[in-house]
Amino acid sequence: MYRSLGLLVLMAAVGGCATKPPATSTASSMEAAPTGAALAPPLIPREVLFDNPSRSSGQVSPDGRWLAYVAPRDGVLNLYIAPSDAPDQARPVTHDRGRGVRTFGFAYDGKHLLYPQDDGGDENFRIHAVNLLTGEDRVLTPAGSRAMIAKLTPKHPDAALVMVNDRDPQYFDPVRIDLASGRSERVFENSRFGDIMFDDDLAVRFAVQPTPDGGNTVHRRDGDDWQPWITIGADDALTTMPLGLTRDGSTLYMFDSRDRDTAALVSVDLATGDRRVLHEDARADVDDLLVDPRTGVIQAAGVNYLKTEWTVLDPAIADDLAYLSGLGEGEVMIASRTLADDRWVVAQMTAEHGTRYWRYDRARRHAEPWFHTRPALEQYTLAPMHAVEIPSRDGLRLVSYLTLPAESDADRDGIPAEPVPLVLWVHGGPWARDGFGFNSIHQWLANRGYAVLSVNFRSSTGFGKAFLNAGNLQWGRTMHDDLLDAVQWAIDRGITHADKVAIGGGSYGGYATLAGLAFTPDVFACGVDIVGPSNLVTLLESIPPYWGPMRAMFATRMGDPDTGEGRALLAERSPLHQAHRIRKPLLIGQGANDPRVKQAESDQIVQAMQSHGIPVTYVLYPDEGHGFQRPPNRLSFNAVTEAFLGRCLGGRVEPVGDAFDGATITVPHGAGFLPGLPEALAAKK
Repeated sequence: MYRSLGLLVLMAAVGGCATKPPATSTASSMEAAPTGAALAPPLIPREVLFDNPSRSSGQVSPDGRWLAYVAPRDGVLNLYIAPSDAPDQARPVTHDRGRGVRTFGFAYDGKHLLYPQDDGGDENFRIHAVNLLTGEDRVLTPAGSRAMIAKLTPKHPDAALVMVNDRDPQYFDPVRIDLASGRSERVFENSRFGDIMFDDDLAVRFAVQPTPDGGNTVHRRDGDDWQPWITIGADDALTTMPLGLTRDGSTLYMFDSRDRDTAALVSVDLATGDRRVLHEDARADVDDLLVDPRTGVIQAAGVNYLKTEWTVLDPAIADDLAYLSGLGEGEVMIASRTLADDRWVVAQMTAEHGTRYWRYDRARRHAEPWFHTRPALEQYTLAPMHAVEIPSRDGLRLVSYLTLPAESDADRDGIPAEPVPLVLWVHGGPWARDGFGFNSIHQWLANRGYAVLSVNFRSSTGFGKAFLNAGNLQWGRTMHDDLLDAVQWAIDRGITHADKVAIGGGSYGGYATLAGLAFTPDVFACGVDIVGPSNLVTLLESIPPYWGPMRAMFATRMGDPDTGEGRALLAERSPLHQAHRIRKPLLIGQGANDPRVKQAESDQIVQAMQSHGIPVTYVLYPDEGHGFQRPPNRLSFNAVTEAFLGRCLGGRVEPVGDAFDGATITVPHGAGFLPGLPEALAAKK
């Protein structure tokens, strides 16, 4: 019902690093497995961490009749349903053969599941409706366009409001679709709004229009006209936004950072205009909500500083949350609730045990285990994660997450007995954040003998607008300084040695990797770039059309390519123009269909490095987009990554084995820089 922070951020999946190895490398081929510490736990197979989960994303239908989840069918993720009173009688209702079904939701009609699907990672998602009884899978939105569900409501259970840009690729029109027949009706033609909000009667109520300065104006519908209602300046644009309406349409909820630093949860009485702060926290933004499915009233607010902390606003659920907090270690998330609110699906996540799902009966106040997303993890030793605060050189507090090899963290204090190699893994966005909990990358690399550090550098979301805005126009500068300060912190604490630090990440994390190797070539021993932009000018000139309304935001926060000054700044911060300074090993991973960071971003820096005679290994997947979604592709890329890190930092390496089988991996350049890679490519099935 309520919108989360709908940023069109640059995100990514898993990746790794390689070029010509240093002379001190310990592994001689992709099959070599350096011996780890004597007390190191057994290797966790990559397949256990990165193949499809056994099940995930459990939900209960609004009417309580059905349970649904995502699980592999013939090796590809698909949707399964089961009667609520017989969860073991599950059956598949989709048969996707490509990239798999990842997300879904129940319609209120009790007959359909809705899910989005794109083609090869192009992110032109089409909305599907699959009939729970007949298995008929109908595509509701046209090909060649991008669609998203805007509103489902029990008042109109047979309808879905969908936003689709089939008429104008820049703007999304609201379209009402009849689920039974598939017939659609365009509500109106949108030519200026980036977001549109509806009430439970499916009436248009509010819309958000980006402004030239990078801010927003919220308009309120008045008959057939729109009236400006709230102006949000650029400094508040990513921390102030309307969220949704109560079911009776009388109250609007907002995140609001105006006149404060962190985003508070605010309610607005639409009849009187009265505004009330429901919850705020000086440390971090309110960023998660629990909503009564019957009334739409917010019942609890979540704030995530080091970890998520919930504040109950409605006493009616206080005892429920208290009971669920007693299920055991880990953060609890309410994943799904029936419309009658008598049954919940609850996800419980811990750094050392992964994610478990429970079915909760409110009347009996009793939770039953449902499934573990990766049950094979339970036979392996996972490492604890430490939430830490790292000071930046100019006085900011960088909330970060550190995982050490389990054998090095026997005292569970985050300080190894002896320094170990470290991988700095940088999140995408950059308007996103890292958080506490199970992290497959952290567990994988820690199991191989590395410390893993993820830093919420300035520009990361969730820590107030001052922290967020401190990163404006600072790509490759103070944002990068924060990463360098975190590395120095780890060195000073005896976590790692200065010559044993790698950097890696996806999207913005890929950019940070390229920037790290180009701008500070002596800091990192090697780098991993997954779908990272190399030239900020060409990045902004090739954004998807539907990002057009947000172009002013990018100009404000990154630099304006339409001005001489802004273009010069963007060029200065582009690793492409400093590619000749790279001298440490580099692996680049790219999806050919990426609509956000296009293949050209990787092509051009590879070409620049070639022209200067600098070795680089370039891995390209023809059927992937912004990150690697197909399990064979993930496993193949991670096998390359692991072998490279073993040569770069000396950690343990699981042999490639059959990790390349079924993958579409290609290596347009530099396969020979990682011994054993050409042979592995030749042997793949």
